[in-house]
Amino acid sequence: MIEFLTSQLGVSIILTVCVLGALLGAVAYCIYFERKISAWIQDRFGPNRVGPRGLLQPIADGAKFLLKEDVIPGHVDKPLFVLAPASIFLVAFIGFAAIPWGGQLQLGDNLVNIQVANPDIGLLYILGVASMGVYGIVLGGWASNNKYSIYGAIRATASMLSYEIPMGLCILVIVLTMGTLRLEQITVLQTGSWLGFIPQWNIFLHPLAFIILFITALAEANRTPFDMPEAEQELVGGYHTEYSALKFGMFFLGEYAHMITASALMAVLFFGGWHLPWIPWTQADAHQWYAVLAKILVISGKIAGFIFLMMWLRWTLPRFRFDRLLWLAWQRLIPATLGLFVLAVILVYTGNHQSPLWALGGNAVILVIMLASGAMARREVTGRQGNLPRTLPADTRGFVGSPSS
Repeated sequence: MIEFLTSQLGVSIILTVCVLGALLGAVAYCIYFERKISAWIQDRFGPNRVGPRGLLQPIADGAKFLLKEDVIPGHVDKPLFVLAPASIFLVAFIGFAAIPWGGQLQLGDNLVNIQVANPDIGLLYILGVASMGVYGIVLGGWASNNKYSIYGAIRATASMLSYEIPMGLCILVIVLTMGTLRLEQITVLQTGSWLGFIPQWNIFLHPLAFIILFITALAEANRTPFDMPEAEQELVGGYHTEYSALKFGMFFLGEYAHMITASALMAVLFFGGWHLPWIPWTQADAHQWYAVLAKILVISGKIAGFIFLMMWLRWTLPRFRFDRLLWLAWQRLIPATLGLFVLAVILVYTGNHQSPLWALGGNAVILVIMLASGAMARREVTGRQGNLPRTLPADTRGFVGSPSS
């Protein structure tokens, strides 16, 4: 029994149970902290009735979802109606398997990974799992037999198809730079330093790729300003308009779980995962139990920082118009990420893929091109608007709404 618990399989099973429990608790309290952050931004108190400082509010919310009447309208396709939230919930909670949480731990003679699975295609696994979330949304919109729901499902599909292209290209930039698809190996390769004090994190090589990946993560999770699939002012509730009780809550649990997984992925790809410079416990050769605990705390702190930023943006920025959302992906982000991909290929070919000077210079050139093209597009639009007549033509006078009517 001891031999099994100290093996990689035993550690993976124990870690699966622990991470699932932690994720369920984190998702519940993400809702609490989002309410607190919105209250802080709007100069309110937020949840403060259930428990000290409202800390038991997520438990009350969960009990409410469980005890509320589960209404299934008669006009829906019941099997698909029930399958949709279950599929979103399941997909959202299996993406964590390839995330490296704490490096390696020495257990007797065994050196085990604090990671549920360390496949050779870890990045592809996470991308594949994330892309499956759209199926639950489409099923929910179609099965609801409601025009608002199907509109929300169509919007979600178009948004995800558009933003998965720049997301994949940003990740390809890191794959080319690191030369591996293993997330644990990507983390280890970032534990060095430049000039003895600059962390060898990918954020200092490709900051533009990180910014675009963060934007696409917001769009993939349907977070403001990209939450058009559930725009309340236009679509009531979008793809979950007809849902209630626990099934309604599972959509939101899936959304916050996607946020956690996306934040963990960004922390690993661009911010060294569990690594912190100048801290001996967070180096690749630290395998003690307290070093593993420190690494888990480090990556958890980075994930919490990204989630806070996502919540802050939700209560700060207005919602995009849907056509502008797609325009941003196809006219700006995809060309920019194609340029970043070509830059990464050139850097790898010339052997400068680990040189911050060359990488940052290439990022600056691509950013200047993006800003220049945006300025030219705005100038062209302004020019067209300047050519419009300032008064109504003569044949329109007398119509309702015209100045003479």
